[in-house]
Amino acid sequence: MQICSLYSGSKGNSMFLKLSGVPFLVDAGKSARALCRSLSDIGQSIDDIRAVFLTHEHTDHVSALSNLVSKHPLPIHIAEGSLPRFPDADTPAVASCLRLHPLLYTEQLDSLTVRSFKTSHDSLASVGFRFDFVENGIPKSVGYATDVGYASDAVCEGLMGCEAVVLECNHDIDMLMEGPYPYVLKQRILSRRGHLSNSDCAALAVKLAENGTKHILLAHLSETNNTPDAAYDEVFGALAGSGVHVEIASPCEPTWLINDQGEDIC
Repeated sequence: MQICSLYSGSKGNSMFLKLSGVPFLVDAGKSARALCRSLSDIGQSIDDIRAVFLTHEHTDHVSALSNLVSKHPLPIHIAEGSLPRFPDADTPAVASCLRLHPLLYTEQLDSLTVRSFKTSHDSLASVGFRFDFVENGIPKSVGYATDVGYASDAVCEGLMGCEAVVLECNHDIDMLMEGPYPYVLKQRILSRRGHLSNSDCAALAVKLAENGTKHILLAHLSETNNTPDAAYDEVFGALAGSGVHVEIASPCEPTWLINDQGEDIC
């Protein structure tokens, strides 16, 4: 099992996972050059990636794809509802790689099962993912949920029982309200179609820990309305005594959560 954020934040998001021997990406923001460089930094190659699974169509999650697939064609799985605002969707290189799905879908990559679940965000179609597989004869699951306005029943159901979870921890509410953003943008972020706060992330993390989660990677931190220390202190404080391993995804460099032996990368 390998789980590594290549970079995560408002300027771009991409996650490398290798589960049941299948290497793939969730989201592909920033640029093709940045993505390939980050993969190289962790000893991986874009040529080995089997597929890209997209959470939604916002630029910080898809901006690398047009140039990437022009040289490295690979399947891009996305909910069909996102297509009208998907950048360069009508270019031949991108169009030939798109694999369109309903909002809720299941995809099989060898013995790895990928299931989407609905998330609440201000995009045309936003999803999280649950990855189910067997490791050494033991069924395991990994969950992924960023750009989440609130912890809906669908999000909770999708993540419960996952051994490892990538979870949005976007903003500190006080920092957001006292910060430089216009009031309208603050309200959008705080809404049920916005982003998950540190406190809401902490509450969800506690529920996940009670249902077997052992590793949590805090992702999509705002560089304006949050700090790694604020996010870590709130979530880890809520999890005190649980034994859950918590890491913070960097906005600009790879951050490992689990290596291929299932050991924490500290």
